[in-house]
Amino acid sequence: MQRILTAIMFILPVMGLAQNQPDTLKARALDEVVVTASRVIESILVSPVSVQKVSAKATALSPALSFFDGLENVQGVHMITPSLGFKVLNARGFSNTTNVRFAQLTDGMDVQSPHIGGAIGNSLGPTDLDIASVEILPGTASALYGMNTVNGVANFFTKNPFNSEGLSVQQKTAVNHLNDSHHKAKPFTETTIRFAKIIAPKFAFKVNGAFTKGYDWIASDQTELNGNANSSTQLFGTDNPASDPVNKYGNESSNRKTITLGGKRYVVSRTGYQEAEVVDYNLQNIKGDVGLYYKVAPGAVLTYTYHFGLLDNVYQRANRFRLENYFVQQHGIQYQSASVQARLYVNSENTGRSYNLRSMAENMDRSYKSDNDWYADFTKGFNSAITGGVAVADAMRQARTAADAGRYLPGTSAFNAQLQKLQDINNWDVGAALRVKADFVHAEAQVSLTEKYLKAWKDKYELDILLGADHRTYIIVPDGNYFVNPEPGKEGKNITYGKTGGFISLNKDLFQKKLRLGMILRADKNDYFKTTFNPRLSVVYSPVHDHNIRVSFQTGYRFPSIFEAYSNVNSGGVKRVGGLPVMSHGIFENAWLANSITSFQQAVLNDINQNGLTQNAAIEKNKGLLKKNSYTYLKPEHTKTWEAGYKGLFIDRALFVSADLYFNRYSNFIAQTNMNVPLSTDAAAIPHDLYDKARQAQYRMYTNSRSVINNYGFSVGLNYQLEKKWVFGANTTFAKLKNAENQDGLEDGFNTPKWIWNGSVSRTNIAGNLDATVSYKWQSGYYSQTFLVTGNVPSYSSLDAQVTYRVPALKSLVKVGASNLLNKYYVSFLGGPSVGGMYYVTLAVNVQ
Repeated sequence: MQRILTAIMFILPVMGLAQNQPDTLKARALDEVVVTASRVIESILVSPVSVQKVSAKATALSPALSFFDGLENVQGVHMITPSLGFKVLNARGFSNTTNVRFAQLTDGMDVQSPHIGGAIGNSLGPTDLDIASVEILPGTASALYGMNTVNGVANFFTKNPFNSEGLSVQQKTAVNHLNDSHHKAKPFTETTIRFAKIIAPKFAFKVNGAFTKGYDWIASDQTELNGNANSSTQLFGTDNPASDPVNKYGNESSNRKTITLGGKRYVVSRTGYQEAEVVDYNLQNIKGDVGLYYKVAPGAVLTYTYHFGLLDNVYQRANRFRLENYFVQQHGIQYQSASVQARLYVNSENTGRSYNLRSMAENMDRSYKSDNDWYADFTKGFNSAITGGVAVADAMRQARTAADAGRYLPGTSAFNAQLQKLQDINNWDVGAALRVKADFVHAEAQVSLTEKYLKAWKDKYELDILLGADHRTYIIVPDGNYFVNPEPGKEGKNITYGKTGGFISLNKDLFQKKLRLGMILRADKNDYFKTTFNPRLSVVYSPVHDHNIRVSFQTGYRFPSIFEAYSNVNSGGVKRVGGLPVMSHGIFENAWLANSITSFQQAVLNDINQNGLTQNAAIEKNKGLLKKNSYTYLKPEHTKTWEAGYKGLFIDRALFVSADLYFNRYSNFIAQTNMNVPLSTDAAAIPHDLYDKARQAQYRMYTNSRSVINNYGFSVGLNYQLEKKWVFGANTTFAKLKNAENQDGLEDGFNTPKWIWNGSVSRTNIAGNLDATVSYKWQSGYYSQTFLVTGNVPSYSSLDAQVTYRVPALKSLVKVGASNLLNKYYVSFLGGPSVGGMYYVTLAVNVQ
C-alpha cells in the first residue's frame, strides 16, 4: 500500500498539472547529450542502452548532503552505507560492500583503489564545487569498458577551467547522532574550495580541496549468529557460552573451543569486544586535485590531473576495518579531440595505519592470556562454581569472570596502549595491521575513424566507426601478511597482474536516421586466462525525434580482482587464499567443505551429550556427513544481458519518460567458500582430524560457483517541468533474483531490494531567489548474504528536504537541509551501521 500511495502522490500531480498547463517549458534540458553509453557524444534520447544523467541543476536542488549522496535517488541505482565517509553505488543486483562489479570514473579515468578493486566512496572523485554532471550506466558495460563493469559504470564529469573561472568557497556545518541510543549528538563540518584561472588563451588550471570532519555512524547489531551452538545442553540466549553477536568481534568460530565440563561437552568462546570498543569513529577525510589544461589546437585539449585522498573512516569487506592515514592518489594525462581520445594514468594506495577490527578484538583478548591458559582458567572456574552448588548457566558466567581476570578493559590507558601496539603488528595471528601498498597503470586510446579519417563514409553511408584499446597492469608490494609473491625465486618481489583489450564499434543510420543499428566486439586477454570475447548488439528506433525505443544484447565478463586472485591472509585462524593455481595449488585437491564439517561436528557433539556415545564411536557413526571439496581454480565471471527501453518527451516536451527492462544470466560467479584440509592423508584418520580443530587447516577460498544465475528487473522514471519553476520527479526500480540452475549456494549474495521508490518536488524562485526541494525514498526489505552475517534487512524510508536562498549580488547562497529528516534510524545492509538524520547548513560564495 505504501508503494501505491507513493506512486499516486507523485504521478497524479504531474498528470493534473499537465492538463491545466498545456503551454509549459520547452524542456530542452531533457534532450541532453551523454557520452558514457557509447563513448561518443550522442543525445540521451537515442542512447543504445539505459543511461541516467544528473545535471548540475539537479545537483543544486538535491537535499542530499553531497552530490554523491544524492545519487541514491537516481533511477535504477541502489546505494548502501558502510560508513558516513564510504558509500557504495550499484545497479541491478549482487551488491556488496566492496563492489568490484561496478566502476566509478572521473572524467573517464577509473578511481578504484588497486588492491580493493573498487572505489572507496568518492575519495578520488570531484567535490561539490567542481562537479559538472554525472552519467550512470546501469547494467553490463564490458563491451566498451572491460573489466569490473558487469553491473554498470558511473562517470563523473568535472568543470573545465576555460568555462568556469574564479574562486569558490563552500562551508557545510551539520549535526548527526540526534537521539542516537549509542552516542550523543556530534558535529560535522566540510570546507571546500575551488580556484580556476585562464593564464593564457591556450592554458588554464584549477585547484580543488575539501576537508571533512565528523563522527561516523555506529554499527551495533546484537543479532545472535551462533544461538544453537549449545543446543545439545539446552543453553540458549544469554546462557549460551558461545554467543556471537553480529558486531561483536573476537568470539567467532576461530575463537571458540569445545571443552569437557562436568562430563558433558560445551562450545565456549572467548569474550571478545563490541565494535565501538575497538574502533575510533572519528572521521576525517582530506582530498584535493589539480588540473592543468592546454589547448593543443581548436577542439583539442591536453590535460594533466592529480587527485589524492587521505582518509580516516570505516571500510568493510568480509570484515570491518578502520582506515587510518589511508592514502590514495591518481596521476593522469589525457588528450581529447573530436576524433581521438587517449589517457594514461596511475592509481596508488598506501593503507597507512589501518587495521582489521576482528583481528584487533581477538588479539586484544589473546595478548593478555593465551587460549590455552584462558580455557584452563575457565574450566577451573566452572568446576569451582559447580562444586558450590551453582546452576550450569550461572557457573558458565562465573567461569568467564574468572578467566577474564586481567583482561584489557575498554577506555583504560592499558587498553589504549595495547590497541596502538596491535595496530602496528602486520600479522593477523597476533596483531591487526593492514599494510598494503599497491598501484595500477592504465593506458587507453580510442579513435573515431569516420569523424576525421573516413569522413566521406560517415557522410555517404551514415556510418560511424570507433576503435579502442586499453592495457592495465596492477603492481602489488608483498607485505608478508596480506599478499605474498608465490612465484619461486620471486619471494619479496612485486606482484604484477595485467590485462590487455580492445574493441571496434560500428553504428549505422537507416531510414532518414529513424533506425540506428549498433555493433561492438571486444576482446580481452588476462595474464592467467584465455582471451575472452564480448559483443554488444543494439537497435534504436525513433519514429519521431521525441520518442525512442531500443533493444540490445550484450555479454560481459570480470577477471578476478587482485584480492580474489592473490590474497594470502590469515584472518581469525582462517587462511583466505586467492584462487589462481599459483596461489592455491594443493588446497582444492585435499580439502573438505567446511559446512559439512560443521554439521559433522554438531552431530558428534549431540551423540556424545545426548546419546552417551564415546567420541570415537560418534565420529565413526557420523563421518558420512563429511563432503570432499569439489571446487577448483578461478575462471573469469561471465554474464549475458538482454535489455529493452524507451525514452520520450510528452506534453510540449515538458514531461520526460524513461523506462528499461532487462534480463541477466550469470555464469562462473566468482565467490568464496570455506574448506578445511586435514593434517593426515590417511583415510581412516581424516574424520578424526576433522573433528579436532587443531588437526586441520582452515581456508576461505576464492573459486567459481557452479550455479547459473538469472535475474531480471525494470525501472521507470518521470520528470515533469512546469513554468521553469516546478520540477516533479518520480521513479521506481524493481529487481528480482530468479531461481538458480544447478544451485550450489556459492553464488554471491543478491543483496538487493525488490522495490525502490523515489519521488521529489522542487520549486525555484518561490519568493525572489528562494528554492526548495522535498524528496522521499522507500525501499523494500531484502535478504542479505555476506560472510559477516546473513539475514533479512528491514524496509526503510527517508524524507529529505532543503531550502536555498541565493544572493546574486554577492554571488553566494545559503542552503539549509536535512537527509533523513524524521531521524528514523535504519541499516542499509546487515552488519553495517545505523543511519540517522543529518541536519546541515551550507554557505557558498563565488568570487570571479
